[in-house]
Parts: sequence; structure tokens; C-alpha cells
Amino acid sequence: MKLIKSGLLLASVASLLAVSACNPAKDAKPAAPVSTAPAAATVNGTAISQRTVDLLAKQGAGGGRPDTPETRAAIIDQLALQMVIADEAVKKGMDKTPEVQEQLEVIRQSVLANAYVQDYIKANPVTDEMLKAEYERIKATVTGTEYKARHILVEKEAEAKDIIAKLKKDPGAFAKLATEKSKDPGSKVKGGDLGWVDVRGMVPEFGAALSKLEKGKFSEEPVKTQFGYHVILLEDTRPVEAPPLEAVKPQLSQQLQQQNVKKHLDTLKAAAKIEIVGAAPAAPASAASGAK
Repeated sequence: MKLIKSGLLLASVASLLAVSACNPAKDAKPAAPVSTAPAAATVNGTAISQRTVDLLAKQGAGGGRPDTPETRAAIIDQLALQMVIADEAVKKGMDKTPEVQEQLEVIRQSVLANAYVQDYIKANPVTDEMLKAEYERIKATVTGTEYKARHILVEKEAEAKDIIAKLKKDPGAFAKLATEKSKDPGSKVKGGDLGWVDVRGMVPEFGAALSKLEKGKFSEEPVKTQFGYHVILLEDTRPVEAPPLEAVKPQLSQQLQQQNVKKHLDTLKAAAKIEIVGAAPAAPASAASGAK
């Protein structure tokens, strides 16, 4: 059962850093943001919020970076440097330029949009009833047959025919012959055992031949694929079954959450009056691309 995984709308760390540091003001020094959180550090009297440090540390941990005292010290150091540079930019009046103002507005919108999405997720959690209903819906679509198979892979058709002749005399020798003759390193050590497979995931020629075999029978003609010549043994079949709900619950919950968010955001977008007043100009063609 394939579960779709895609990212939610999240503000980047760079954006968050920029918002926390680049605060335009009327004088030469950016005003400190209003915050009730304790300060982790101050830069020229302006506080670096402990909440900001906690948030960046949490984001880093989610990306695989351990939340350690050293990591937090590095975060504070980066924020402090960024605030120092931002102060200098404000002194030069860069916060008043149209380009910077536009970038700050985009960042502000990104942070607000992210906050809105997180608030929506919190207010509209995925319930057990929703999970069970979605699981049953997906489960009903899971169909097909799985095959328990072995194979022997060789380079030449004559080798495959020789193996088939030996199997006709001694069908029980398949595993032994696979260990001795097969060129497939993955299954060779297991007597050619492929385990349970879905023919839809196999190369077409192999899947077609396997699905036509009777249980306990082997292919009496070599099966040619891009890998060589196969002799295939079908040991058993069973209907494809969906994994238990508990095994896919985290992925399914994330999928439903993302679907719910997308549906809500699509509704908001549909209700808005959006007018495209001009298309972005195309990038000029390079001399190399235009040359013939």
C-alpha cells in the first residue's frame, strides 16, 4: 500500500533568522521585538529570545542535528552575528529600500502563513475515526496475488536448458542447483529463494512466466530477460493483503493531515480574488542556446 508523503508549508530556518534579526526601524538602531520570553543573549542591548533559540534547535533536531549545548551556542552565535550585520544595514538605510522592503514582506507573509497552517492542524487533528475510515478505503483497493518463488539465473540459454533437464529428473534439486549455478548473488546463497513477490514489481518477462506457473512447478523453457536466462520455480501463492492499521498509522495520519490542510488552503484560495496582471518576463536566451 503506497502512502503519499509530502512536505507541509514550513518557514525555512533562513527566513526565521531573517525575521528575528532584520527588524526595520525609524532610527539607526532596529527596535527590539516585543516578547515576553526570556533572553538567551543580548546584542547591543537588543535581546535574542530564548524562544527563538528553542525553535531553531527543535527544527535542527528534526533534520537530524542533535540538540546539544554546543549546537545552541552555535545558534546564538549565528543570531548575534546576524543582528550585528542587520544593525549595520539599518544604519546605512538599507531597510528603507524597495527591494529589502519587498523581501521583508514576503518573509513576514511566510511566517504568518506557517503560523496559520500550524494553528489549523492543532485545531483540526486527525481522529481515530478518520484514520480507520481511510484505512478501510485504501484496504478495499488492495488486490492481486503474491508469489513465493525461486529462480536460477544463468548467462546462456543452453545452461538454462541443461538445468531444466536435471530438474525433470530430480525436481527436489532446485535449491542445490541454484546455489551451484545461479548468477544472482542475492538469491543464490538462499537456494534461489526470492521470498514473496508481486509480479507487478518484476521485469515483464519474468512476471508473465511466473504468473502462468502452477504451484510446485518450474518453467520448462528458459525465460529470457535483460539479465540473462531464468529457470523459475513457483512454490506458493496468496492474496495480497494490506498491512495492519497500526503498522501504517503514522504515515496514514500524516497523509490525512496533509490532505486536510491542502483542502482547506484550496478553499481559501478559491474564495480569494486573484488577478494575474502581468506574466514574469522570460529569461533572455544565451548565445550558446541560440547558436546553430
